[in-house]
Amino acid sequence: MSVQEDIASREGIIVKTSIVGIAANAALAAFKAVIGIAANSIAITLDAVNNLSDAVSSVITIIGTKLAGKAPDKKHPLGYGRIEYLTAMVISGIILYAGITSLTESVKKIVHPEAADYSFISLIIIAAAIVVKLFLGAFFKKRGKAVNSQSLIASGSDASFDAVLSASVLASAIIYILTKVSLEAYVGVVIAIIIIKSGVEMMIETLNDILGQRTDPALVVAIKKTITEDPEVHGAYDLFLYNYGPDKNYGSVHVEVDDTLTAVDIDALDRRIQQKVYMKHGVILTGIGLYARNTTDDAAKKMETAIMETVMAHDYAMSFHGFYADFDEKFASFDVVLSFECDRLEAVKEICSEVQGLYPDWGFAIQPDVYITDD
Repeated sequence: MSVQEDIASREGIIVKTSIVGIAANAALAAFKAVIGIAANSIAITLDAVNNLSDAVSSVITIIGTKLAGKAPDKKHPLGYGRIEYLTAMVISGIILYAGITSLTESVKKIVHPEAADYSFISLIIIAAAIVVKLFLGAFFKKRGKAVNSQSLIASGSDASFDAVLSASVLASAIIYILTKVSLEAYVGVVIAIIIIKSGVEMMIETLNDILGQRTDPALVVAIKKTITEDPEVHGAYDLFLYNYGPDKNYGSVHVEVDDTLTAVDIDALDRRIQQKVYMKHGVILTGIGLYARNTTDDAAKKMETAIMETVMAHDYAMSFHGFYADFDEKFASFDVVLSFECDRLEAVKEICSEVQGLYPDWGFAIQPDVYITDD
């Protein structure tokens, strides 16, 4: 299956799943609204509002998916995939608004209580709604994980929460029928708080996606393993991944190779690595940098070991790599990954001073790297 076919298949699954959600939530919202108004129940009415917001969220998910699936063009050469994150932000805003409105109305009902009037049919519909929401929750999560859609996964979690909320509404109705003690306004407050919490969490998660999060360590390890399987690669470092929407990842990496490779050898190696990484992980490597490895002088290994031990003795040094020594020019270079907690400028000065003390006649180029990925 081609990349275009994969994208089309993913889009089709998201759209079809969202349509199911729209139909189910719209029907539930209509039934609950009628029952809530007829029974004068703020809890059931707010549950209907929650279902309506879910239906609207599914509509926005479809729109966002369609827009995100647009082909790259001159203005946006890396595509429109990040639109899915923006639509998720809009959905979280709708959820927040629904939660705040629900909280306001519930508090009003606590201050000015009104007796509810539940019927047997209303209880049956609420119970049926619980079953429907449990099914939708499992259905959305399964489809969302299958196509890596955070919007669908979030909708699934939201549906599961809704089932719990509807169960609490049903419980408060039964308690009222049996004891005449009205808890529905307080249940409405609980529902509103949960809705607000869900909206805030979704907004934070989406904001993290937009800002850029630390890459999944399992993916980093898997990609580096694929790269180092090539017999000419002695190590893979500085893997940077750039996300432009779900399943749209670009990246760059440094590989360590023998200093005897020719330009022709390196060109062939680059192409092999790019193809393997894309086929196995769906990541497009836009750049592959090189570290030369000393192959003609055993003294280089002793020098590397001495410098590495000195550098790694510091807590702020996360890793050491890319060492190369030119004994003719008496010049060496290497990279050190520094933690976010240290003062980078001071750390480099300290390392440079210590290394210079070990080899006073040598010149050094020290590259401080950012601790971007766990591996």
